[in-house]
Amino acid sequence: MRVDLFDFELPEDLIGLRPAEPRESARLLIVPTQGEFEHQHVGDLPHWLRAGDVLVVNDTRVIPARLHGIRQRGEAQARIDVTLHKRQDGSSWWAFVRPAKKLIQGEIITFAASHFDKSNPSNLLQAEVIEKKQGGELLLRFNLNEVELMEALSRIGTMPLPPYIASKRQQDDQDRNDYQTLFANAPGAVAAPTAGLHFTPELISALKAKGVGIEQVTLHVGAGTFLPVKADDTDHHVMHSEFGIITADVADRLNQIHAAGGRIMAIGTTSLRILESAASKDGKIAAFSGETSIFITPGYRFRAVDMLMTNFHLPRSTLFMLVSAFAGLERMKAAYASAIERRYRFYSYGDACLLFRADPPTGQM
Repeated sequence: MRVDLFDFELPEDLIGLRPAEPRESARLLIVPTQGEFEHQHVGDLPHWLRAGDVLVVNDTRVIPARLHGIRQRGEAQARIDVTLHKRQDGSSWWAFVRPAKKLIQGEIITFAASHFDKSNPSNLLQAEVIEKKQGGELLLRFNLNEVELMEALSRIGTMPLPPYIASKRQQDDQDRNDYQTLFANAPGAVAAPTAGLHFTPELISALKAKGVGIEQVTLHVGAGTFLPVKADDTDHHVMHSEFGIITADVADRLNQIHAAGGRIMAIGTTSLRILESAASKDGKIAAFSGETSIFITPGYRFRAVDMLMTNFHLPRSTLFMLVSAFAGLERMKAAYASAIERRYRFYSYGDACLLFRADPPTGQM
């Protein structure tokens, strides 16, 4: 499909720069398969669910993946900005680096040396350039093991706020909490699964009181989620891959929910992508551990997910393509037009919408 079909105009002042407070007070646009849209709040979510339904949330935890370093050549120094985006192994990460052009394989970058005891070189956080790709992407091998590296990042790294927020204001300590979901447990993401940002303990209690279950999966969201689609046609876009996990116990419980007539609601596109990656053609969800680069566009036949709660996404993005596949392209264009008219807040710190499947899941027809 032509990528320009997924374009729309968004006033810049509708980009959310801080989350709603309290979180469940964010607005929620209800997008049924037919009929009028409804304008409510995330706190009203239990009204749209029934006993026996289940929410699937992403328990990935965002790490402080942005680092500032120095490349030294003799007396000459150069500032290097690094955003980690995908773990290769415990000590090695793929990263987007600026400026990357002059860095060479084998070169060493030293990060935030002023935060360390300079008299003990072993305390320095350093990384060696192992491999280079086009577009400023490098493989870096750090001088610390996985546990030590995570501890170092917590001290000197900053949260990798998306560019549409970071370009408009300075990051602060508040973002360390704001850009983390209630479910965050498994470190490894460099972008938040933003639909989960709206949940509070009070909302979870209300859902459980309604008889709604909560299940957790993991998809470590990469910085590639913010990369623009540069191709003119979706067939020519190469999707970034991300690591995900669904345990056998969770898969079994989700299959039992469907067998009993309950509905699966994915909280966010990341939860949906890992569920659909693990589902067979007949709709059964299997245990999953590995990489997924699933790219969902209109025409995709969904297998596992019945409902989707998600934030409002960028024009021409793979995420707007995904929601258009789920609820219908024209339906989503109309929904976004309604949200813009009523001044909903967009993107990671913005409001949310609740989408219903445009067609029944595979195996439930």
